[in-house]
Amino acid sequence: MATYKEKVGTSVVNYAGTYPGAVDGELWYDSTNKNFNYQYPNVTTSGSWETTGSLNQARNQLSSAGQAPRATSLVFSGFNNPTRYYDTEQFNGSSWTELNNMTNGGANRFGFGVNTAAIAAGGYLGPPGGTNLTESWNGSNWTEVNDMNNARYGGGSAGLLTGGLAFGGYSTPAGARVANTETWNGTNWTEVNDLNTARNEMGSCGATNTEALSFGGNTGSIVAVTETWNGTNWTEVNDLNTARVGLAGAGIYTLALAFGGNEPTTSAKTEEWNGTNWTETTDLNTSRAYLTGSGSQAAAMAAGGQRPASSPSNQAVAELWTGAGVPVGAWSTGGNLNTARQALGASGTSSTAALAFTGTTNGDPPGITVNVESYDGTSWTEVNNVNTGRKLLAGLGTQTAALATGGDTGSLTAVTESYNGTSWTEVGDLNTARQRLAGVGTNTASLVFGGLTPSVTAITESYNGSSWTEVNDLNTARDMLGGGGTNTSALAFGGLTPPSTRLAVTESWNGTNWTEVNDLNTARYQVAGSGESNTSALAFGGNKPPNNATGETEQWNGSSWTELADLSQVGATQGTGTVTSSIAVGREPSPSAGTEEWSSSSNVVKTLTD
Repeated sequence: MATYKEKVGTSVVNYAGTYPGAVDGELWYDSTNKNFNYQYPNVTTSGSWETTGSLNQARNQLSSAGQAPRATSLVFSGFNNPTRYYDTEQFNGSSWTELNNMTNGGANRFGFGVNTAAIAAGGYLGPPGGTNLTESWNGSNWTEVNDMNNARYGGGSAGLLTGGLAFGGYSTPAGARVANTETWNGTNWTEVNDLNTARNEMGSCGATNTEALSFGGNTGSIVAVTETWNGTNWTEVNDLNTARVGLAGAGIYTLALAFGGNEPTTSAKTEEWNGTNWTETTDLNTSRAYLTGSGSQAAAMAAGGQRPASSPSNQAVAELWTGAGVPVGAWSTGGNLNTARQALGASGTSSTAALAFTGTTNGDPPGITVNVESYDGTSWTEVNNVNTGRKLLAGLGTQTAALATGGDTGSLTAVTESYNGTSWTEVGDLNTARQRLAGVGTNTASLVFGGLTPSVTAITESYNGSSWTEVNDLNTARDMLGGGGTNTSALAFGGLTPPSTRLAVTESWNGTNWTEVNDLNTARYQVAGSGESNTSALAFGGNKPPNNATGETEQWNGSSWTELADLSQVGATQGTGTVTSSIAVGREPSPSAGTEEWSSSSNVVKTLTD
């Protein structure tokens, strides 16, 4: 059995076994095989709890929000009799940092995360009872926003893709349990359909982008009741195995967890929800109640709480759940280009090879190059130049060739060149000259779409091996968008519309028309893309609002996008794919020779030289 040492950061941590708990696509040393590997955990049906850095403030009845794809959590508010906390702490994967306080401290608040914020609503701020106050966290500060419709505390909450839910709890005056449910849309609260069972001190979490779970709690007695929210109504489903109160929950990539609570004695039990049933799994290391839980794409956090029930002591302990529901795949460093460049084109040319071509070597002209390089999976080799150097072009593949089309030579161009494995030949021009367009090849077609003509356009053209034909436009005109192909369809995603709106809009091509489908999780432009397998595609890198370079990577599964491991280098890049991998090459805002290669492997991404 190999032993792995974490080589990232300042510390070195020894682990025994094939997959230590908290690996996140990082560099590890295999002392048995004596090599360095990028490792990423397998998707398994069961994970485990690992005790991590403690909170700075021990407390119970606290709230939290998951904030990032991999293990980042925010905790806030809470209670340590007689103190009601205003404190906010953020987890960075190993330790907690205190941030700016809330405007209103308290206990038993409704806390959840949305795409761009964390929300704290309601709660017990002191006599005479609950409040309807709502605060929003923007990454730096809390700001009071519109109130809930109903003052209350001690209920359940869940973050959804575009908003959140608050439900149940004690109303004001204290003592009246309610079933009321409200939805948060980013601006206002709206009353919607009630829970079937009024209760307080339940566990809760978001189960998917649009669904939520409520489980356990107190109706006057401790219950195991579970309800699911489908966007409109609550439905009672299979109960927890163990009834309890003061428990917590977290939703992660493929499942949901319920953990801790009182039975009435303090519990460490953890149960895993698979969409139908609860299954008992690995216990918390520290039994406790009135803790908080938050989930991200790859991990769950259990923090704070109180134990035991008979002589309560507030807890600062935090535990991280890993090993289940983790998106598989990671980026690793490949061979550098011989010529650093930006605004280039790229295309896969075979099952294992790819091309990078033209672009700029030092910003605007006269730095446009005609240079072309071929990648064999390990290194780049210079091959025959293109005939027309340009930047901001589209690169794509057909069944038999690679294409370079459109772009900026100093003026807009419609020139298309085809690469046969040896040399470039000019073929039929685009019907519309443009730059900042995207292109993609599928099994049945090669398409280019969007771009700047100089106005932003939705024009789509299809290539038949010799000439281009205009077909049905995109639904949303845009430039600096990304494209990715699967066996049967093409995807257009992200981009920019006037005056400077970053888009998450995704459209799917069925051979005749574009149809809007589920958006990217992160709106951005200068995003790259590629076909990742026969049925999936990747979107990666780019710039997101307000103008921040990102390395975020998302995978399309045929119906929706899932966030995966980030690129190491952030910003605009060019993407292409082979049968076995996706490649990110070049970089903006300054020319780069860097290459990163994606693997969907559940273990070794790329073996480096020892």
